[in-house]
Amino acid sequence: MLFSSPLFLFLFLPLVLAMFFLARGTGRNMVLLVASLGFYAWGEGRYVLVMAAIIAVNYAAARRLEWLPSPARKRFLLAATIAVDLIGLIAFKYANFLVDNVDSMLGVFGSYQIHLGPVHLPLGISFFTFHAISYLVDIHRGQARAGGPLTFALYMTFFPHSIAGPIVRYGDIAGQLVDPAITTEAFARGVRRFVIGLAKKMLIANPVATVAEAVFQAPTSDLTASVAWLGVVSYTLQIYFDFSGYSDMAIGLAAMFGIDFRENFDRPYIARSVTEFWRRWHISLSTWFRDYVYIPLGGNRRGPLRTYANLLIVFALCGMWHGASWNFLVWGLFHGVLLVAERMGLGRWLERQSPVVGHVQTMLAVMIGWVFFRAESVGEAFGILRSMAGFGTGTGVEYHPSVYLDPLVMLAMTAGVIGSMPVAAWMVRARERMVETAWVSLRPVLRGTLDMIELGSLGLMFLASSMFLAAGTHNPFIYFRF
Repeated sequence: MLFSSPLFLFLFLPLVLAMFFLARGTGRNMVLLVASLGFYAWGEGRYVLVMAAIIAVNYAAARRLEWLPSPARKRFLLAATIAVDLIGLIAFKYANFLVDNVDSMLGVFGSYQIHLGPVHLPLGISFFTFHAISYLVDIHRGQARAGGPLTFALYMTFFPHSIAGPIVRYGDIAGQLVDPAITTEAFARGVRRFVIGLAKKMLIANPVATVAEAVFQAPTSDLTASVAWLGVVSYTLQIYFDFSGYSDMAIGLAAMFGIDFRENFDRPYIARSVTEFWRRWHISLSTWFRDYVYIPLGGNRRGPLRTYANLLIVFALCGMWHGASWNFLVWGLFHGVLLVAERMGLGRWLERQSPVVGHVQTMLAVMIGWVFFRAESVGEAFGILRSMAGFGTGTGVEYHPSVYLDPLVMLAMTAGVIGSMPVAAWMVRARERMVETAWVSLRPVLRGTLDMIELGSLGLMFLASSMFLAAGTHNPFIYFRF
């Protein structure tokens, strides 16, 4: 059940909101828990039992962690429970990948091969596994309390973030789940954020996705440099507006129910270094790896060589978290190597250059990385990179930019480029300056007029998104498969 689907927009969400506001006290949490389990079960059926099992195991372990007197026994219980969580993730997400690679090695020696049918990947298992691990670790560190079973179950299943994040820390929202800050202002802010996220998905990500899909499905040797770059630029815009749009919708939905999620994106495409890019991109994931992997490994406290090794380990794991494929590992290591290079001196050199140099270098590196992220294999990724460098053998007749660039796509790409910049922040500041510099007697009228313009703009975005939704096809969010 996609956030960008008629079923969700016009039936599920209104019904849940109505029941939530009619209920009182813990009844509201019961409404959200039942709705969240139903939301997940709608797409995953019996695999909701996997989520239920993870909830039961981790809550039981958390309660025991709170009263075990022995630090050694606490560490053992923590490690054992995290191992159970990871074994479940590996079994569902990486079993086929591991067996296929073992079979390839066995095939070299003519040995008996393992036969394993396709293993179903439950939606969001990477996200709710990371939620469970952070919950346990925070309790072990004394940074959070286990709470009640209803609160923890709702934290794990809360439908705005259960499928594709953002990754939310239990300590950040446990109190809010018990006593949500329900206000008209928060609800209005949530609706506004949701509509903006929906527009990102329907009006920008989906149109440019048609170009990215077509280019990446074409034979790489037939692509000219212009078409290859068009496909990569399209995917660069698609993945940002698809995932940041989902995050906006998740943050907006949570706000409607009185829950405040932290930001997950901060205009990453204006970054002037790869280090800065990762401070702005998928913030909840990068901070998760920082707090639960990088720092426990020693962070940057044990000398430069250990710091470089830790960065490579973290980004190798980050790459594999995104998918069971070698190209994701290459993508992660590519970013890890770039971060190491910036630590070794590239970052200081970039700081001395014009901001344009840092920005161009960063975007070039990010787009090369997206090739590995989007391609079906490492070989296909290198084929696209060869075409981008002008070494493709295409004639430019069958695959030409004009085949893909219709007015809708060009409009979406233009909006994407503009939307990637801090235009919204500039507009907010300009609005405030306009009101502050107006005559005192005109300020209420001017503010009201600007509010009406904003409301009308949101209404037009929702209407346009709904029209595209009615005319479009099933187009799930990219991060649903992680």
